[in-house]
Amino acid sequence: MSRAPRSQAGRRMRGGDDSRTPILHVDMDAFFVEVELLERPHLRGKPVAVGGQERGVIASASYEARAYGVNSAMPVVQAKRLCPDLIMIPVRHGIYSTVSRRIMEILGSFTPTVEQVSVDEAFLDVSGDRKRRPVQIAQHIRAAIREQEGVPASVGIAATKHVAKIASAHAKPDGFLLVPENETLAFLGDLPIGALWGVGEATQKKLASRGITSVTDIRELSQADLERMLGKMGGKLWELANGIDRRDVVTTRVEKSIGKEETYFDLLTVRSEVEARMLHQAHECARRLRERGLVAWRISIKVRDASFSTITRSHTLMSPTNLASEIYRVAISMLDMPPGGVRLVGVRVESIEPGESTQTILGDDGRTEQAERTLDTIRKKFGSGVVGPGTLLSPRGEDGL
Repeated sequence: MSRAPRSQAGRRMRGGDDSRTPILHVDMDAFFVEVELLERPHLRGKPVAVGGQERGVIASASYEARAYGVNSAMPVVQAKRLCPDLIMIPVRHGIYSTVSRRIMEILGSFTPTVEQVSVDEAFLDVSGDRKRRPVQIAQHIRAAIREQEGVPASVGIAATKHVAKIASAHAKPDGFLLVPENETLAFLGDLPIGALWGVGEATQKKLASRGITSVTDIRELSQADLERMLGKMGGKLWELANGIDRRDVVTTRVEKSIGKEETYFDLLTVRSEVEARMLHQAHECARRLRERGLVAWRISIKVRDASFSTITRSHTLMSPTNLASEIYRVAISMLDMPPGGVRLVGVRVESIEPGESTQTILGDDGRTEQAERTLDTIRKKFGSGVVGPGTLLSPRGEDGL
């Protein structure tokens, strides 16, 4: 069995400096596992994974487990065949979200330009810091996260978001990698095409059938050649292979939709359980609409079954809403419970615009909206787990999930 890679203090490409590499990609290492190990230090150094039980999937795996071939999204049954001694820990979304919020606050203390990508990763633009170089900032960030939260973080430093993200992946576990701007093409040239952003299995197979397997192979083609093969995506792929990525680190986005979806590592097999999750999601969507002074015309749901088949459905309203009760009513009307259970469910509101809800519920005189706004106020002051619809109350005291 191969051993897990050892922790590293940091690495950099040869030559150049970091003065023109102001973008950092901070990526937490095996985040869910590391958070759980804070309460279970006796499991450190052992093959550990967070996820469902026998019918579930892996959400996060320790590097000791990865040495056996265990990876996220892998069925637990398969993972245990690869690693019979694998220790499974149930998922606790609320804990990870809490730690994530604190980590994002740490990042925000280094620069106001932070773009959170997911619960465990973010981009930072540190070009405004004239006193410290990007490598120094990366070292301070990793130290602060380790000291304050007890978990490791890897950091990629580059001139573009795309290269910074690849660099952080190469820095794992628990390290940093600087790719100076003048070494960007050399760094990318050694990579397989699968390392480029947006290249999936189907695209890899299509390109491999033409003998294109590396970033260097892509560079030997013209942008027009790739566009003929892959359409608009081909042009973007050519740019990334040549180190071109014009995207800035953005702290705010113009939202076209608002949604919440969750993967369950133990299948939900009872419709009432799925409906309870959708109710929670409807309230989250409605809260975010009201917080931004928006309303939505369209409600969508997404359901993934035990076989990983995904179904999406949507419905356009007669008048826009920002009420959870209406979002929930429409959402569950579109739900067909899969016979094998639900692995993922999500609710999304679309076609959003500024405004107030004009939705009138039969027999309601405005009390529903007043009640939901009161919930908003209480949650904002005391936290999301303090109050909510009765069906969402958790016997474990968690915030609904």
